[in-house]
Amino acid sequence: MAEQQGIKLGIFVGGLAVALIAGFGLGKLITPRSPIANPQTGAPAVQPSGHNHAGAQAAAGTDVGGLAISSTGYTLVAGPQGKTFVIKGSDGKPVTNFATVHEKLLHLILVRRDFTGYQHLHPTMAPDGTWTVPADPVGAGPWRAYADFTAISAGGVQTPLTLGFDITVSGDYRPQPVPVAARESTVDGQTVTYEGTPVVGATSPMLFRVPGAELQPYLGSFGHLVVLREGDLGYVHVHPEPQLSGGAVKFWLSAPSPGTYRMYFDYQAGGRVRTAEFTLKVA
Repeated sequence: MAEQQGIKLGIFVGGLAVALIAGFGLGKLITPRSPIANPQTGAPAVQPSGHNHAGAQAAAGTDVGGLAISSTGYTLVAGPQGKTFVIKGSDGKPVTNFATVHEKLLHLILVRRDFTGYQHLHPTMAPDGTWTVPADPVGAGPWRAYADFTAISAGGVQTPLTLGFDITVSGDYRPQPVPVAARESTVDGQTVTYEGTPVVGATSPMLFRVPGAELQPYLGSFGHLVVLREGDLGYVHVHPEPQLSGGAVKFWLSAPSPGTYRMYFDYQAGGRVRTAEFTLKVA
């Protein structure tokens, strides 16, 4: 958790160029929840095609999105301290109808611009559509927050989006160098490895393994992957295949361009969720 003393959050509208790595996992069943239902308990529904694995040819046609605060009629309005936010529709009213994706109505990713301090959070929504963030950025400096959700219109149309906003934490910011690229990472004494080589313009499989550990379901699957591109922090929350593949968690990635990327692999073993981090070079 962030130190409360000396921290001042300033929200700025990001004017960053968007870069999205297309990740394709087998679709989840998603169904719209009733607008009069408890806003915290959406029912599972058919995930929109943009998050489905449709083969290697699908990557080239994937829409780019993610780092804007507004897209396709939906706008994220953050509170003055960055602890709350609202998603508004094209009519200017707060949206309260969302599909449940991976057991949650909304996933929030926090990361500092030097790729440190990664957090995968699940804000709670009040009946009026106000979301409350359960944690603060840890450490001074510029941060990026990504809200990953699927909104449901009055007509039942589902729109998957990732909207982002900047957070500034006051203090002595000392950016850390990006770790060298490696296929192995160690977290809490556990070794995590990955296989696969993403290329630009084609969908490639990525397999993540935790040797000696029994992976457990987490948020409806066996792992989650967030990938950020160095420079503009282009983002994708990649969804995996629903079942293990030879004991590994399988994802599908398509790199939008050559460069350096940082990967965050969330998994659960022994009843505890951990995050393994990797630096990836795409030629």
